[in-house]
Amino acid sequence: TAVLCSPAFICLDERPGPIDDAALALRLSLLLWNSSPDVELRQLASAGQLTNREVLAAQVQRMLHDERSRQFVDAFLAYWLDLRKINDTSPDELLYPDYYLDDSLVDAALEETQLFFAELLRENLPVGNLIDSDFTFANERLAKHYGLPAFEGVRLRRVPLPGDSVRGGLLTQASVLKVTANGTTTSPVVRGAWVNERILGVRIPPPPASVPAIEPDTRGATTIREQLKLHRADESCNVCHRTIDPAGFALESFDVAGGYREAYRSFQEGEPVEGHGKNGQPFTFVNGAQVDPSGELLDGRSFSNIKELKRLLLADERSIAKNLVHQLLTYATGAAPRFSDRAEIEAVLDRTAEADYPLQALVSEVATSRMFLNK
Repeated sequence: TAVLCSPAFICLDERPGPIDDAALALRLSLLLWNSSPDVELRQLASAGQLTNREVLAAQVQRMLHDERSRQFVDAFLAYWLDLRKINDTSPDELLYPDYYLDDSLVDAALEETQLFFAELLRENLPVGNLIDSDFTFANERLAKHYGLPAFEGVRLRRVPLPGDSVRGGLLTQASVLKVTANGTTTSPVVRGAWVNERILGVRIPPPPASVPAIEPDTRGATTIREQLKLHRADESCNVCHRTIDPAGFALESFDVAGGYREAYRSFQEGEPVEGHGKNGQPFTFVNGAQVDPSGELLDGRSFSNIKELKRLLLADERSIAKNLVHQLLTYATGAAPRFSDRAEIEAVLDRTAEADYPLQALVSEVATSRMFLNK
């Protein structure tokens, strides 16, 4: 028991400074395959060739084009996007009976994000696709959920998105929208903080202990925007919320399972909604207050919906790429980049800027960087 629980058994035993070929083989394999090194990697490490930059770069390309790289995609997204939490909550049985226990939707939503990121990596597509894209992956259930042209089949396939679609990119994928909701309500604060920290690389400090959390009105009598307006009247609260809330307001166009909406569901007065839930019972909720997805970014640029927000975010693709490099380095080494790494990260971005920061190139740059080759 002591051996199996010891740090030497559970953790990589790496000494500070440059890592040797054997440690590099293991670190590289854990990053790109989430597994132990194969025969080729071990042979190169034994011969002392793996730390040669050209050899290492060739191995990174080989491993990224191997089917085992899918294990990197799934593990990295579980960490980066919090997809490991996708089943932590379930849509409310009364307010969202059409989603309640809909495992096929959850499974499809998770796989959509995994296949989407794998496609960006395989095709070496620009990082801007993380914000908006003209395609996604869907099956029959997900296409219906997204309002896409109907087709049959449970297997997810790459599908083009209509020009007027609100989908495209990570922000409007059902998996992301589900892990940033609690099953009953959505919160611009939670979703806004997630976008800032996970996509834009903007760190949001924890709220002061003396400030109570904003809890959406589950009865639907007031909207979360109305509650936040009162909350932001306190300048000490507004300092953070003017950064957090805008992206969250845009994502209010999507419910707890990522379905598009123009009005909140409510049990108060409103227009009755006809239909039956998965339990066979008629809907008891109504369409309540209208959703207002507009907002204003910290720099003064305003938007009226999620499509306009995406266009504003795409104006600074370098920041999106920089955050992805930070996320990759943290995942790959177990430590966040330090101030002393800033120059090398900027150099990585400079080398990939001409091609609009393609994903495969960014991963390759990280895996061959000094930051990855040192403990």
